[in-house]
Amino acid sequence: MGSARIVVIGTGYVGLTTGACLAGLGHQVTCVDVDRVKVARLAAGQVDILEPGLEELVSRGLSNGRLRFVVGSREAVADAQAVFLCVPTPMGAGGAADLRAVEAVIDEISGTVPAGCSVITKSTVPVGTAQRIRDLLGRRDVPVVANPEFLREGTAVSDFLNPDRIVVGSDDQPAAAWVAGLYADLAAPSVVTDAASAELVKYAANCFLAMKLSYVNAVAELCERLGADIESVTDGMGYDRRIGRAFLKPGPGWGGSCLPKDTHALVQVAESVGFDFSLLSAAIQENIAQRDRIVAKIAGAVGGTLAGTRIGVLGLAFKAGTNDLRDSPALSVTAMLAAHGAEVTAYDPAVGGEQPGMRIVDDPYQVAKGADAIVVLTEWAEFSRLDWTYVADLMHGDAVVDTRNLLDPQAILNAGLCWLGLGRPRRHARANA
Repeated sequence: MGSARIVVIGTGYVGLTTGACLAGLGHQVTCVDVDRVKVARLAAGQVDILEPGLEELVSRGLSNGRLRFVVGSREAVADAQAVFLCVPTPMGAGGAADLRAVEAVIDEISGTVPAGCSVITKSTVPVGTAQRIRDLLGRRDVPVVANPEFLREGTAVSDFLNPDRIVVGSDDQPAAAWVAGLYADLAAPSVVTDAASAELVKYAANCFLAMKLSYVNAVAELCERLGADIESVTDGMGYDRRIGRAFLKPGPGWGGSCLPKDTHALVQVAESVGFDFSLLSAAIQENIAQRDRIVAKIAGAVGGTLAGTRIGVLGLAFKAGTNDLRDSPALSVTAMLAAHGAEVTAYDPAVGGEQPGMRIVDDPYQVAKGADAIVVLTEWAEFSRLDWTYVADLMHGDAVVDTRNLLDPQAILNAGLCWLGLGRPRRHARANA
């Protein structure tokens, strides 16, 4: 396939990555947003999203003329061959996806999108959305295609350019095949199917990963109660090719822009057709319980009560490599600490400004000053390289609660501190002496 004329509506995380990468594949891409300030910044090559390789792709696309940014969808789609919908679909009432942004775009472009142009959902949308878009368009000459994204924050550009698979679905199979052809240069396997199946693939994949994370967090808790070591347990599990090693690390709970809303949305979709998806509901409840367990572990580390304690927090983003705070488990935990009366000081290399219930500092060592405990909540590699002897000198207490099992326990012990991980035996300097 040669170069296609593509319009990407929405310049958030998915939209900007999609637009920049498609331009990098040789297509002519126009990215649209309603925020004039944002469009102006992007047109000048200023990317506010922390994502390796994205700023360089945007800059290259602007330089070679394959990428441009404009305000307003109606005129932008007039000569498009493909329109990608990459607008927000947040969790709405009852857990269902809120499609108002999608519907607003369809209302805006329905009269100007040319015949034969494929309207493509890239945003995560419930099963049946393609049919709803067809009804809203009222255009039999405009095919609607589902093409879900599988991008991980922190590796989104790499994921787009090196995908495990391309999933495309439509009740117009020639249109689905044409959209799959947009990615031909990536040499990835394509799953070309109907619209409903393509829409369900994204939910089914994300919800499976959420359940896997909830499972390993529950097993980590079991390890603590039985005296087993989660690292040995997951090492033994990971050799099984049916299970694999991905998503087998315990943590403070899963979060971010996808898993929380997708799990709730699929439960709601299941309920709408009379199916009780109790397995997925249990994973959601386990995720909530995990944050309670983390707070209880921190309380235990400082003597049983958090009121009046000083807690230093390392990491606020929901995962390392991003500045995304959406549904971050770190924010949930810090909010609970503050609600129990703790004074929270936090540092994250990608997060500044102000956050309720805590003081944010710009140096990781500042969180240690007078702290009764240090808590690692995001797996930034730089935390493992801190001078823990210096940290110990700054602290009032001696507890380091490592909710990511990121740190070298021996380095913590050598500094005279107590290390508490997840699913692993507690290790104390005095016991190690």
